[in-house]
Amino acid sequence: MASLIFLTHPEVVIDPLVPVPRWPLNETGRKRMECFAEKLSNLRLSSIHASTEQKAIDGAAIVAQRLGMTYRTHEDIGENDRSATGYIAPPEFWEVVREFFGRPHESIRGWERAIDAQTRIVNAVRRIAAEETGNALIVSHGGVGCLLTAHLQQVEIGHESRPQHSGGGCFIVIDRGSFTLQQDWRNIEDAAFLV
Repeated sequence: MASLIFLTHPEVVIDPLVPVPRWPLNETGRKRMECFAEKLSNLRLSSIHASTEQKAIDGAAIVAQRLGMTYRTHEDIGENDRSATGYIAPPEFWEVVREFFGRPHESIRGWERAIDAQTRIVNAVRRIAAEETGNALIVSHGGVGCLLTAHLQQVEIGHESRPQHSGGGCFIVIDRGSFTLQQDWRNIEDAAFLV
C-alpha cells in the first residue's frame, strides 16, 4: 500500500526582523535535506507537497530537484496562525507553545486554536492522500506534525508522540489507504528503512 511521508523541515535561519513564514533553511538544514533527498532517490514518489512557508518550500525544492520532480504548495498544511504575536523569542516562545498544546480549545495570545488548526491540517492531509495513487512526501512543520500525530494516535492534543530532534527534520509514515500511522517519528538520518 502506498504511503504518505510527513516531514518536518530541518534547521532554519532565525531572523526576528523577517516574518517567520519567510525564514529559509539554514546551511545545516539544507545539508540534512540533501542527505534525505539522496536516501529517497530509490523510493518511487508520485508527488511532493509543501506548506507555503519558505522553510518547507526550501525542503520540498531540494527533494524535487534531486528526484527530477516538481512540488505543490498548500496553505492549509501550514503552522497555526501566530500572526497576533509575530516572533516571540525563546524561552517565552516555548512557554506559549506549551499553553497552545495544553489548552487546545482556547486561543493563546490570539493564536489560532490548536483544535481548529488540527481540523484544518487533518482535512488537508486527508485530501492529499485521496488525490494520490502512490507514495507522497509532505514537507511541513513540527507543530503541524504534532497535531496530525495526535489525530492519528487518537489521543488528546498534547499527548501525542513528538519528534525528538531539536532542529526538526523528522518524519512519520502514514498508510495512505487507511489513513493510519504506519511509522512513528524518526530523524531524517534514519530514512534508509523507507527504501
